[in-house]
Amino acid sequence: MIQLLNHQDICTAEQMLAVQLPAYQIEAELIKFAGIPQLNDTPQNIMSSKEVFLGYFEQTKLGGFISFTETDELIDICRLVVHPNYFRKGIASSLLKCLLSSRQSSQQVIVTTGAKNAPAIRLYEQFGFTKTKDIEIEPDFFITELTYC
Repeated sequence: MIQLLNHQDICTAEQMLAVQLPAYQIEAELIKFAGIPQLNDTPQNIMSSKEVFLGYFEQTKLGGFISFTETDELIDICRLVVHPNYFRKGIASSLLKCLLSSRQSSQQVIVTTGAKNAPAIRLYEQFGFTKTKDIEIEPDFFITELTYC
């Protein structure tokens, strides 16, 4: 079940962090980059975020979530994380499908991920995203921006 998360609640923020940290740790190992900013998040960072969070629950357990910011013209996906215990269950696809189905047709959607994060790039491309550019954020480390129109 997918539902809006009240990320300003400390218990919810702690549950989100318990999903986010192991998910980003695996991504950091995959892309060989330990500088992912969300690895340094605290419950307070999540609670003060201006992002909108949608969570995927298996029974009462948070298995993953997606977050984004939104304007009339643009949805910017900030995070799409699944706890490693829930990998390969279609959670990321379900969250992405939910977000894309709720957008206005005039809204463009963008997301960035590590250029070496082949599983994430494949997922976004399966949903119709196209690579728009690679951005070097540190020497020899690139992120890929993808766009959905």
